[in-house]
Amino acid sequence: MTTQQLLEQIQRKKSFLCVGLDVDLTKIPAFLLEEEDPIFSFNKAIIDATHDLAVAYKPNIAFFEAYGIKGWESLKKTIAYIKENYPDLFTIADAKRGDIGNTASMYAQAFFEDMAFDSVTVAPYMGKDSVEPFLAFENKHTILLALTSNEGAFDFQTKLIDGEPLYKKVIQTSQTYKNAANLMYVVGATKAEYFKDIRQVVPNSFLLVPGVGAQGGSLRDVCQYGLADNVGLLINSSRGIIYASNQADFAARAREEALKMQSEMQAILNDRF
Repeated sequence: MTTQQLLEQIQRKKSFLCVGLDVDLTKIPAFLLEEEDPIFSFNKAIIDATHDLAVAYKPNIAFFEAYGIKGWESLKKTIAYIKENYPDLFTIADAKRGDIGNTASMYAQAFFEDMAFDSVTVAPYMGKDSVEPFLAFENKHTILLALTSNEGAFDFQTKLIDGEPLYKKVIQTSQTYKNAANLMYVVGATKAEYFKDIRQVVPNSFLLVPGVGAQGGSLRDVCQYGLADNVGLLINSSRGIIYASNQADFAARAREEALKMQSEMQAILNDRF
């Protein structure tokens, strides 16, 4: 999917919502455990209930890998279902891969070709040759970890290197990589005050923003500092939407929560554009 196609979907739906699929079998409705594939059944219901309100879905790969081959099969079925039924949706493999050379190429092949994801999250610690193999894929996007929403982000990401915080150095350096136009960045909503500086470096790059909702991040604050001329934001919500209920009404409740976010996004877009 091209960035322009993603933007067109945002404009059409008046939404920049990304729904995170972090499927924990101890949290989904108990009756789904009787299904042949509880993970896929849960995902399908969530997607069907929210697809017109969201522009992207982000399976957290760990929540599928934890269940071995069955979990991996559920993941593959989930992405195939999206591609077949809602092909305009942007898909993100939240895999946080980061290795060099042929290993990075194999990771990229796994997610972009075999699984047919539109994008994958990548850790930048090993540098240029751990990122460029992902960037080599046409109309695929590499979402680089820049400033994350967790407490431990302050251990390294905000430390000064030659007078600049490390996260800013990461963004600046990555812009020199081959096919850097295919880069997006992870920036946590709990660090909203940093968005202004980030936009000075990448004024129109898309930012994947976790941390709104359950982690305490504010949508209004993120948009105040992070909204770009091309919108440039994908706001992720996982637990706040998919676990709004663990009863038979779980999909309907998920839709209610997604609609609340979409409505707030629509109001922000109407004010800005």
